[in-house]
Amino acid sequence: MSKTTVTTNRWRTVDVVVAAVIAVTFGVIFWAWGLLWNVVTPAFAFLPATQAIMYGVWLIPAVLGGLVIRRPGAALFCETVAAVVSVLLGSEWGSITILQGLSQGIGAELAFAAFRYRSFRRPTALLAGALTGLGAAVFDFFVWNGEYALGSYRIPYALLTIASATAIAGVGAWSLTRALAKTGVLDRFPAGRERTTI
Repeated sequence: MSKTTVTTNRWRTVDVVVAAVIAVTFGVIFWAWGLLWNVVTPAFAFLPATQAIMYGVWLIPAVLGGLVIRRPGAALFCETVAAVVSVLLGSEWGSITILQGLSQGIGAELAFAAFRYRSFRRPTALLAGALTGLGAAVFDFFVWNGEYALGSYRIPYALLTIASATAIAGVGAWSLTRALAKTGVLDRFPAGRERTTI
């Protein structure tokens, strides 16, 4: 069983520090991933919507933050701060990326809240990934992709975004949490103490 006994929702100093480390690290990754996204865009010219399979990387900190910190607001904090960092580094999409991060973080936050921040097993991580992807897909559907055709681009793009988020952010963050726990760096967190069961 991969459940934690959280006696309080109050954040500890270590929670804030680790959440900030996750967010800043992924903010840098976001910025670099944006550069790669643009470089490989021509490779998807045959069917542009399929580039959404790359999307999940931008959603990892929301799920990872929730799995590691296990406090209300952790998923939202990590995703939003990562978006802020990417903007400060010069994300070509500008400050609207912060609103995008908020919409994505809310998705994962809802998944953890649905289990009252008590379940952090793989199904929860998958749901968090899927809902983070849904938040991203809805935002992009109206903000970035509104000018594109509904059936040939916007809907396939949205579905692939959710699939990518489930696979990369959901499974990826869950696997990363397990890997970090085995190193001992998460020993001050329930995720670290559950290293053999998560």
